[in-house]
Order: sequence, then C-alpha cells, then structure tokens
Amino acid sequence: MRTHAPLLYLWTLPNTLLGLLPVPILLLQRSARVRIHTGVVELTGGLVTLLLTRFPAPVKPCALTLGHVVWAIDPFHLDRTRAHERIHVRQYERWGPFFLPAYLGVSLILHLQGKDCYRDNPFEREAYDKAPG
Repeated sequence: MRTHAPLLYLWTLPNTLLGLLPVPILLLQRSARVRIHTGVVELTGGLVTLLLTRFPAPVKPCALTLGHVVWAIDPFHLDRTRAHERIHVRQYERWGPFFLPAYLGVSLILHLQGKDCYRDNPFEREAYDKAPG
C-alpha cells in the first residue's frame, strides 16, 4: 500500500460512497460478486449489470469507475477493463470530489462541439493511452 493511500481514500470518498450504494442489494443477489482487488472494490452482476446496461444511448459501458469502486457487467469485462479502470482510479485520486463534475463537464463541452463525448474526453484518452493492451 502506498504511504499516502489513506489520504487518497479520504479524498475520493464522496465518489467511492456513490459507487458502494448497490452493495447491500448485491450481497443478496446470487448473480452478483463483491470483492476487493488491489485496493479497489469490484462489483459485478445483479443490480450493477442492470444499471450499466440501462445507460442511455450512445453510452453503453461494460465497466465504470466511481472513486475506489469499479462496476462491471460481468467478471469477463471486469478482467478485460481492469487496467483501463485503474487509470480512472488514479484520476479520481488526483481530482477527488471534482472528478465527476470535470468528466461530465468536459463531455458536455465536447458534445456541444459535435465531438464524441467519450472517445474525445481527455480522461478516456489518458486511460486508453496508458492502459496496456
């Protein structure tokens, strides 16, 4: 564990708490999985799959990061996107409670400019550039 990790967990706590909201329901669902991997809570299946697959078009994420929590539609997609989502965890550690407003704000500006609010988003570009594979 990094020596400054407790401060990073505190700095990202508002977003992490948002990511943890489905946990009580997931613990009751047989199709769901909750685990901790490299300091990040990973949630798959059940309610998380339902929420991710209900995103409005054109956004259809197979995984999503909220602070130190990653949601994925299933274990396969969790494994496949782990490196990418860990870049987002590091972004949350830099931006703290300002990450979501910054991400969404940039996405809105890109959309208004006629650009792709996902692929052109600098947070996504960094994750795609730095994640191996």
